[in-house]
Amino acid sequence: MKILSQIFAMALGLMAMISAPAHAKVQVFACEPEWTLLAKMIGGDSVEAYSATHARQDPHHVRAKPSLIAKMRKADLVFCSGASLEVGWLPILQQKAGKANTQPGTVGYLLAAAVVPTLEKPTRIDRADGDIHPEGNPHVHMNPHNIAIVAAALKERLKALDHANSDMYQGRYEAFSKAWLRAIGRWENAAKGLKGARVVVHHKSFSYLLDWLGVKEVGALEAKPGIPPTTAHLEALLQTLSRRSASVIIRTPYDSANASEWLANKTGIPAVILPFTVGGDNQSNNLYELFDRTIALLQEAHRGQQ
Repeated sequence: MKILSQIFAMALGLMAMISAPAHAKVQVFACEPEWTLLAKMIGGDSVEAYSATHARQDPHHVRAKPSLIAKMRKADLVFCSGASLEVGWLPILQQKAGKANTQPGTVGYLLAAAVVPTLEKPTRIDRADGDIHPEGNPHVHMNPHNIAIVAAALKERLKALDHANSDMYQGRYEAFSKAWLRAIGRWENAAKGLKGARVVVHHKSFSYLLDWLGVKEVGALEAKPGIPPTTAHLEALLQTLSRRSASVIIRTPYDSANASEWLANKTGIPAVILPFTVGGDNQSNNLYELFDRTIALLQEAHRGQQ
């Protein structure tokens, strides 16, 4: 009887192990594709990451759709750029989802701009000045050094949310960090020839990229951030470029082509679409390819103007 009881107990234990649910993945609601990819790189199979936007969508302007609310309700971690980039839609999603553990100030809420030094903080806040971000420029991912800092913060959040896998997150982060720093060295060496180059931008999307590479912005197609280019402003910019030329006019995949193509036709300066984020073109399918492709496009345009 004792042996039968032991067999019965072992069988019950085995059945419990078989019927026990698998360890749940950490659900990450990322506002932009770059953070979705970073979450997957640090989290591996223990993370399921969803991007609220795609590369051809302006992250300033997103509709708070029911499908996004549903994703937010499932989230363990909200992971976004911050610096008011998503201010027009993220708070609405959070209010509708009603999750206390992913609100600002909780471990389930991570803003990239809150953990890195930001550029272009305004000295005054006036809506007449256009789309102004009080905390600074939100497009911090365009400097890979910032991605390294954000990855460290993300690792700590994942460890706090999923303590059982802390060692795995730490190991994946350390492997990523080593590989990423090597890639930064390679990119900086490859881009030495771009230092001092002059560019025209459509919007302030690439400020961190230009600052990192030592490239100078000599003009913007938008008269004010977020305000569509006007004929008068473009004519004035044309006069500026007659005195200070540029190597390239750059825009994101979601910016209108009209102004950059007009200026390119008037000046002969090539207008180039930089991928801006993962998936921005067919050669930018991950974070490494994003910077490979961006530097290659800038180099090609710059060499063509020399």
